[in-house]
Amino acid sequence: MLGFSPKLPVNEKERRWVDEGFARLEAMLGRNRLLEAKVVIPDAKHFPDAFDRSEASVEKLVHRVCEYMHIDRTRIKLEIFPDEAEELRENSLWSIQTNRPAGIYFGHESVMDEDGKAVIALKSSVLKDPIVLVATIAHELGHLILIGDGHLDRSTADHEPMTDLLTVFLGLGIFSANSAARFNHHDHGGGWHSWSMRRLGYLTQGVYGYALAKFAAERGEIKPEWTQHLSTNVRVYFKRSTAWLAKNAK
Repeated sequence: MLGFSPKLPVNEKERRWVDEGFARLEAMLGRNRLLEAKVVIPDAKHFPDAFDRSEASVEKLVHRVCEYMHIDRTRIKLEIFPDEAEELRENSLWSIQTNRPAGIYFGHESVMDEDGKAVIALKSSVLKDPIVLVATIAHELGHLILIGDGHLDRSTADHEPMTDLLTVFLGLGIFSANSAARFNHHDHGGGWHSWSMRRLGYLTQGVYGYALAKFAAERGEIKPEWTQHLSTNVRVYFKRSTAWLAKNAK
């Protein structure tokens, strides 16, 4: 009986990059960081604190993400800076924002805080979306692990995509994947409506789908329950990738 070969949501170059990226991260951090990573999902169990966009609530969120990523919170200083262009973007009838940084990591000596801490700055507009906020925090903390701890140099060509892949490796991939493309509806009154799509990060939904499938396969997870928290597109890409990995397992 003829069967159909599962089709990956990534091309061969992207697939190899993810596979090699997992191997690189394993060499840097150890395989146990992958196997023992806590899969963090957007629920009250993992984030029990009320979130009201205040600096105090953001601080609690940062503290929890630090805990999940095994980072000492005292190593960083948190800053929130205004997004001057937010109002202009929301008034556009249709906008696509690509790879615009929602956060900034300052970890080299010239911009270290006076007490020697690395500074992580977050755009105020990111506070409107807790999923994107967690993804941004995880990404910036990833810089602290990879660059701050000397595993990668800023001159490494793919250090930004590798930082996104690290969030998958350490169990925060649901947030990063679901933030890769976020659709928003804006009601301007008087019958006028607009829609915007925000693309966050450096990896596509397809790459995240494959990376999450790789993450599950490496951990021996079959039909993990956490996939129900993935956005529709990412979940489809995950299933296709899982089928491909099962058929092409070495």
